[in-house]
Formats: sequence, structure tokens, C-alpha cells
Amino acid sequence: MATVGVVLSGCGYLDGAEIQESVLTLLALDRAKATVRCMAPDIDQMHVIDHLSGKETAERRNVRVEAARIARGSVEDIAAVRGEELDALVLPGGYGAAKNLSDYAVKGAACSVHPDVARLVREMLGARKPIGAICIAPAVLARILQDAGVSATLTIGNDAATARDIASTGNRHRPAPVTDIVVDRKNRIVTTPAYMLGPSIAPVAKGIEKAVKEVLEMVKRPGKR
Repeated sequence: MATVGVVLSGCGYLDGAEIQESVLTLLALDRAKATVRCMAPDIDQMHVIDHLSGKETAERRNVRVEAARIARGSVEDIAAVRGEELDALVLPGGYGAAKNLSDYAVKGAACSVHPDVARLVREMLGARKPIGAICIAPAVLARILQDAGVSATLTIGNDAATARDIASTGNRHRPAPVTDIVVDRKNRIVTTPAYMLGPSIAPVAKGIEKAVKEVLEMVKRPGKR
């Protein structure tokens, strides 16, 4: 039975993890009988958005505490998780990936990534363990790959500006529809556009289900170091 880490970035697509993408990921993993370990940085969010009005509020919220809403309370501090404990890693999207796991929302391709997020991804890469990235998360992954000296093929759908950012990190962007995935077999990375394209939960689910299935298939075929 595979043990898969799921990196959450809060709760709510405007300032945290995209809830539908996260739940669809957890559902697909559970249906495949994988053991899931949810995790998040134990830090304050960049800011808090009222999801009804779309406006920023004066609140302060903790990323891990908010992620616990999705994980039903079971969410680890990512600082305590090591790649050797996992068989695969999946990063759902939502603006939290670009605001809390990194500062991509502010700095674009020149962003910095939370140290423990970057460390865990590098550990997975070094051990040739599969990684899945959903929605905007591949743009964050691209920055980690650049720092690790790895060039991979990724997708965020067809957004031209984000695709250029990915290319500027030395990675390659391949357009894909919401219901499909892009698989980089050399680097054992699977990406899907999800709500970078939408338009609704049904097509998003198809892409995420394919991505999770491919990640778990890769677990069955260990990569050579």
C-alpha cells in the first residue's frame, strides 16, 4: 500500500488550497487504498480573503490550522516530514500554493519557495519518487526544479503568462485540456490543469483522477537513481 503525502496550503482557493481539488485528490487516493498523509507549513497565511466578497480582510490565519479543515484535523507540520517516509507526493492547487507555499503570486518566476516545501520536493526528486502537481502548483514546482538543476515538462493548461514563467525557469510547458495530464517519465512528475482551466468540478475531477492514477502507477515501478 502506497503512502502518499498531500501538501495543503490552507483552505479556500483565493488564499489557500483549492478545496475541490484537494478533496478530489484525497478521494482518488482513498479509492486506490493509498495511505494519505496531509501536511502543511505551520505559518501565517500571506493574507485572508473573504470568499463571499472576494475582498481582503484584516484577519490572520495559520496555514496548517486552515488546512486541517480539509484534512478533518489530521494535518502534519511539513517541517517534520521526510521524503524517505513517503512513496509519492501530490501538491493540489489554489492561490495558497502561490501565496503560502511560495511567493509566486507576488514575484512570479523569481519567487522563493517555503524551505520545507522545497526540501521535501528535492528529497522526492533525489529518491526518484513520483510527484503530482495540480492547477497552479506546477509553477511553484518549476522554481524548485530550477534550483535543483532539473528540467521537466509540466502543464498548467494554456495560460500564456504562467507558461512563460515555467519556461523561464528552464522547464518546458506543454498545453493540456482540463481532463488530461502531462507525464514527465524521466523525472517522474505528473501535472494536470484543474481549475487553471475549469470550468466545473466534473472535468476537473477527470484530470485529477488520471493524475493520481498515474502517480500511483509510478509507485509500482520504482525509478532508477
